[in-house]
Amino acid sequence: MSKNLKAVFHFWKRFACQNGLNRRDLIKGVAATSLGLAAGTFGAPQLYGNSNVAKSKRRNRIQLENAERGTRDWLLTKTDINDIEPVELWRSPRIEGYCSETSVSAGDTIKIMVSTNPVSQFDLEIFRTGYYGRTGGRFMKRFDSIQGKTQADPSIGENRLRECKWEPTVEFEIPDDWLSGVYLGKLTAKEGGVQSYVIFIVRDDRPCDLLFQCSDMTWQAYNSWPTNEWSLYHNDKNGYTGHKKRKKWSTNANDTGWVSFDRPYAQFCQDHLVKNPNSVGTGEFLLWEFPLSYWIEQQGYDVSYISNVDTHRHGPRLQRAKGFISVGHDEYWTRKMYDNAIAARDTGVNFAFLSGNSVWGVVPLLPSAEGQLHRIMRREDKFLGEELSNMLNKRRGTPAKYPAGPDAALLMGGRTAGVGGGDWTCTQPNHWIYDSTGMQKGDTIGGLIGWEWHGSPALELPNFEVLAEGPMLPKRYSPHAATIYDGPKNNVVFNAGTIWWAQGLSSPPGHVLPAHRHAKPKGPDPRVQRMMTNVFDLFIK
Repeated sequence: MSKNLKAVFHFWKRFACQNGLNRRDLIKGVAATSLGLAAGTFGAPQLYGNSNVAKSKRRNRIQLENAERGTRDWLLTKTDINDIEPVELWRSPRIEGYCSETSVSAGDTIKIMVSTNPVSQFDLEIFRTGYYGRTGGRFMKRFDSIQGKTQADPSIGENRLRECKWEPTVEFEIPDDWLSGVYLGKLTAKEGGVQSYVIFIVRDDRPCDLLFQCSDMTWQAYNSWPTNEWSLYHNDKNGYTGHKKRKKWSTNANDTGWVSFDRPYAQFCQDHLVKNPNSVGTGEFLLWEFPLSYWIEQQGYDVSYISNVDTHRHGPRLQRAKGFISVGHDEYWTRKMYDNAIAARDTGVNFAFLSGNSVWGVVPLLPSAEGQLHRIMRREDKFLGEELSNMLNKRRGTPAKYPAGPDAALLMGGRTAGVGGGDWTCTQPNHWIYDSTGMQKGDTIGGLIGWEWHGSPALELPNFEVLAEGPMLPKRYSPHAATIYDGPKNNVVFNAGTIWWAQGLSSPPGHVLPAHRHAKPKGPDPRVQRMMTNVFDLFIK
């Protein structure tokens, strides 16, 4: 066996072990890479973790943090959600909670509101999510044997708003040594041992290489708590589909309800895509976003975390980063978020839209009944520009109640194109993004595009290129297009154009792969990892 072939075999063996691939996947990977070697199209592969930052001898904060002892104790082991329960019970009534803020800084006080039904004492353990030697989390703080109580479901308010006014159960100050990240509070009831999560982000204002924006406004838009008819997609007019008593959806701003951050997160409501009861309480973070965070921290990139709300309220702080990341299902933005992102791009910040259906729905952030800012959302229009928005509303027969947002394509390089999925298809193999991937024109990465994607490339943008493009299913939708263009300060805007991009990067503990009837991602792929490394290394050069 030649030296290169030995390297191929050992690479794929290590890759399979780290990513849970079976023997068939191992054989296929070895065969495909060997053919590439024989054809002279690429050299011996290297295990991911070969980014420029990983080679540096100086360790940054993320690398030091991930050298701390990790644990898988953050994973839930018992929930009260199962296949027998009707869909309207996809909450965790025996124990559930929410936080007073979407994000906090060191020194801030966070309040956690918890309800137990029946009344029970409970434990609360706080974990920071990350890589931590493949464990996915680090234990940070514990509260033992807290006395819980049953807190009432909120009444139905004006505009169908369900806004909890629960009393705080736990309150504490964020320690100075808690690094920016996504933190999970694991709730465990003493009565029956049932568990669920609360979730919050610890942010900071330090200069960083990468700024990871969690898509929590979209999590809330799809949050159906307390029963499966209280998301941003529900109204009083539509009946039920008959499937598990699922209420029909509406996207009409004239009749859909308002939603509040002052309530727990139910399990993600689109169970035809993914069903993971052990994610209850985390919105969509564990589904679409954690595989990216896990991989970024494994690579040792200097990353800081914020919420959508921070992009809205702290626009100038985006400019502290070399690269801004939109991840997963990042559908709902405010106009101010858009303006702040444009301003950051124009000052030289690189952007990576590792997401699909992004910057699509215009929403405002409104105060709660108690006057707390940025706690309520309602549906307005689309980020399509006035002309396209008017055409869409006319076609649907839904006159616009609010003005349209600016065209998302002028920020991202494309816009939402469809629902379904397909394969990533390489169109520019000589572009630097494909360096060391071995990909040739027409090569595909199966199932990476879905369940929503970007198309309609904005060809008028400077030095605009389509990096990947291919037909999707159902065929009535526009093709997928992954794009890149130059910003005004020697920066770039990369648009992967798929919610499922991060599925090709890692599979953290407890992760469940999604699927659509038209496409299913295959999990970690060294080509996706290499493309991601190429993008981030350019950002931080």
